[in-house]
Amino acid sequence: MSEDDAVTVRLNPSVSDLCAEEWDALDPTGNPFVSHRFLSLLEASGSVGPGTGWSPAPLTIAGPDGTLLAAMPAYLKGHSQGEYVFDHGWADAWQRAGGRYYPKLQIAAPFTPATGPRVLARDPALARALIHAAETLCRNKGLSSAHATFVSENQIPLFEEAGWLIRSDIQFHWSNPGFANFDDFLATLSSRKRKAIRKERERAVEGLTIRHLTGSSLKPEHWEVFWLFYQDTGARKWGRPYLTREAFDLIGATMADDVILMLAYDGDRPIAGALNFLGADALYGRYWGALVDRPFLHFELCYYQAIDVAIARGLSRVEAGAQGSHKLARGYAPVQTRSAHFIPHDGFREAVAEFLAAERRGIGAEQAALMALAPFRKDG
Repeated sequence: MSEDDAVTVRLNPSVSDLCAEEWDALDPTGNPFVSHRFLSLLEASGSVGPGTGWSPAPLTIAGPDGTLLAAMPAYLKGHSQGEYVFDHGWADAWQRAGGRYYPKLQIAAPFTPATGPRVLARDPALARALIHAAETLCRNKGLSSAHATFVSENQIPLFEEAGWLIRSDIQFHWSNPGFANFDDFLATLSSRKRKAIRKERERAVEGLTIRHLTGSSLKPEHWEVFWLFYQDTGARKWGRPYLTREAFDLIGATMADDVILMLAYDGDRPIAGALNFLGADALYGRYWGALVDRPFLHFELCYYQAIDVAIARGLSRVEAGAQGSHKLARGYAPVQTRSAHFIPHDGFREAVAEFLAAERRGIGAEQAALMALAPFRKDG
């Protein structure tokens, strides 16, 4: 490489300080959760940054003129919350052995168990260089480990080639082979399940109106009421919500065309809602909440309405978030999601590798068992 071709690898203090156009140009998939606007709104709203345990540390490669050539959304983490790939047992073992597990390097979209690219680069050589930079950062800073979570399947080979340990888990996704309407989807299910889903949908919306809001139809009052829903769910699941109130205002201001907010109204009063993000070929269900307990309303807003949107927009899949085997009965199939882990310490790495090998066998068996219980017709 000549001096004129030299590139610069840099650890940056934030995503928001980087050029938005150059950052987004590195991801041809248009994944909303690694977009500059999503990652920077998390910073601007205080959802990540001081006091949160998520310190922005994006890694970049720039050309001689300073133009971004590759980027990696990364954070120095002081805990293991908000990741959805659980390593608490690893942290306990490392710390019992006298090590310091935190901070660690987390390569991820914060609070977002949705698959996507974790290395933003059009040149595979630069992608490999950025993974090597993450390894170098761990060694130079004495970090216990680096973790790239919910990595898109086409990027897993990059991490495998670098020798990172690969971990599998199960989520439930809905796939669209080209359905014309919801009844087309129902036709792929057993008769008993078709009837059950129709009854669930009827009961869920009795006396209610469901509205889909996106773009300019989203108003400040919609975010105000959804904040109440989100707080209720967050308090029950995580102890405190991950996103701040301001984050939702910024989503409305900067990403209104990338989201669909589904609200259930009892008369003029919104009683429940689900927030979805739009990708180029997928709908991502993210947050849900309700002020009243209505049978099946959660399934309607989070799963069935999402299917309706995916069919209407010609999207190939719905990713409905982490965990939740109840999604299986609603036509969401078990799929494996993957993460990649770099552990510099040889002994610790060997122990984790043995654990992951056994875990992968269990995950494979679990996926097969779940597929056997799926509601799809057995006659093909």
